[in-house]
Amino acid sequence: MTDLIAVPARKPARPQFSSGPCAKPPGYSPEKLATESLGRSHRAKIGKTRLAYAIDLMREVLQLPDTHRIGIVPGSDTGAFEMAMWTMLGARGVTTVAWESFGEGWVTDAAKQLKLDPTVIRADYGQLPDLTQIDFGTDVLFTWNGTTSGVRVPNADFIPADREGLTFADATSAVFAYDIDWSKIDVATFSWQKVLGGEGGHGVLILGPRAVERLETYTPAWPLPKVFRLVSKGKLAEGVFKGETINTPSMLAVEDAIFALEWAKGLGGLEGLQARSDANAAALSKIVAERDWLGHLAIDEATRSKTSVCLTVEGADADFIKKFAALLEKQDAAYDVAGYRDAPAGLRIWCGATVDTQDIEDLGPWLDWAYATVKAA
Repeated sequence: MTDLIAVPARKPARPQFSSGPCAKPPGYSPEKLATESLGRSHRAKIGKTRLAYAIDLMREVLQLPDTHRIGIVPGSDTGAFEMAMWTMLGARGVTTVAWESFGEGWVTDAAKQLKLDPTVIRADYGQLPDLTQIDFGTDVLFTWNGTTSGVRVPNADFIPADREGLTFADATSAVFAYDIDWSKIDVATFSWQKVLGGEGGHGVLILGPRAVERLETYTPAWPLPKVFRLVSKGKLAEGVFKGETINTPSMLAVEDAIFALEWAKGLGGLEGLQARSDANAAALSKIVAERDWLGHLAIDEATRSKTSVCLTVEGADADFIKKFAALLEKQDAAYDVAGYRDAPAGLRIWCGATVDTQDIEDLGPWLDWAYATVKAA
């Protein structure tokens, strides 16, 4: 049946459109990584130096103020966010804001694991909840950019400067892609595997001064596993935020992240990364606008993700999308573009900075081909 439909002549040069782990930076190859730290202790001078360098690069590229600390922790973004929840929640009431799968995960952990009886503010996939409902007298957990729904907060204006509770932002698909007002964020987490195209397994924990104060003045009622412990003798374990990791990191993953961060710095830093992501999202939006069978899951452009862009496909169910994505993968035209398993049936195209805009543009005809092919079958 595929022979009846013309196959596009040009393929994306790099068909990696996965929303995590994401495409490597252009020009990447393992041979380009520094290897002097491999096979060495992460506590040796070279290991500590490279870990500290990775932290310094993250601070520089993110334009993070000196008021905030950066630590490399285990367990990817999930591990970093869990660490924050288990070490700081329980001191006051909790509000969880959820509009996609990972936000719902934090609801489950707060309610069923920590048994905190949180106030839950929800919205369906494709929509953003009413942020004016949030009581900032409580600790507030939210996802800056919903990776599985393609919906983001437009900015941090909804967070008051004089809040009493802490703000916890799962920012894994947001950092390096948007302007973040760090004065409004007490805790942020992410992983290298998203916007930087790094390897998985390592999380990044960012703490503002109010979060540090909470850690040093509050002891949770539940026991903490070793990999979550950020306080020693009532004081913050400062070494964690200087490259002295709690557990043994993969120095290969660290070198991989350093490569991406140096690449980002070479683009002009945060502004360069944002420009690439913006261009990619605009190219995909043009593709959507030109096709009546494609749509955005996130209707409101002001809250539409520029990184994990989720699309609707007219008349498609999960089986249709499975066949659609499999066709593209078989042709090496696009990998991993099916929507998240818990999301409505559709496509998800990563438009972060490590993707080339030309590849997004070249994807359009292949989407047409796959759609026509599955429909004809």
